[in-house]
Formats: sequence, C-alpha cells, structure tokens
Amino acid sequence: MIFLTLYIFLNINKSNPIMTITEHLNQQDPTRLPLLQQLHAAILKNDPSVEPVVGSMMGKQMILYNDRGHMKYALASVKDYMSLHVLPMYMNAPMHQKYEALLPNAKIQKGCINFKDGGEMPLTVATALITDCAPIDLIKIRQDYLDAKKKKPKKA
Repeated sequence: MIFLTLYIFLNINKSNPIMTITEHLNQQDPTRLPLLQQLHAAILKNDPSVEPVVGSMMGKQMILYNDRGHMKYALASVKDYMSLHVLPMYMNAPMHQKYEALLPNAKIQKGCINFKDGGEMPLTVATALITDCAPIDLIKIRQDYLDAKKKKPKKA
C-alpha cells in the first residue's frame, strides 16, 4: 500500500527541535514571510491535533506539524517555491481532486502543494483544506490497516 510506505518514510525522519518556529520563519525570504505566517496560524487554528516543530524532511528544514508524534502536515520554503505537504490528501482521491480544482495555479503532487505566492495558494482555500483534513486520524487508519493485515490468512 503506497500510503503506508509514504507514512513510514515520512516518520523515519523524526524531528529534533533545532530552533523555534519563529526563528525558522525569520530565516525565510521576507517576501514570503507573511504568507508562511498566515498558513502556520491557519494550520494551528484549524487542526488542534497537531504540534509544530522545526525538523528535517526530504533533506530540507521545514515546520512539521505532528499528530501524536507523526507528521500530518509540513510547511516549507525552498529555493523557487513554498510547499504545503498534506499527508491526509495523499490517500484521499476525492479530496485531492477537490483541491486540484480549487488551486489551478499551484503545482499539486500526490500529497504536496507547491506554490509561489498567495495567488497560487489563497489563504481561504488553504484554511478549507486544513479544516477538511483535521478530522482525519492517520494513526487510526494505519492501525486499522495493520489490524486487517494481521487477520488475513498468510499465503503458503
């Protein structure tokens, strides 16, 4: 199952706080800072299950939003664009399609949205996305998958 593979991969790199969120944000391009701060606030306001920490994922420092120690979202600012990683969207085709239509100017991958500015990632759409993702319990989904796998008879 692709979801399980991604989930495990993303959680191998457990975050080690190397700086505060504010310190991290203050190191970003000043033209991106207002949008990054607004997205950060929207994530915290609309998904109270997550705790932010600066950590490393895919070789980049970013803000990881962890639910019970497991990454649910990540917010990054890299060379040419910003990224919002949304693990609940990765395994939810209807949600992926909905936000692909709502964000026509952003580059949407399986579970990641790349954008250059607020025109490509309007705060209202980002807030709706987080609101839609908030009730999704990735840990329960993973546990249900593992429990179902245990119940399947093993092949000889």
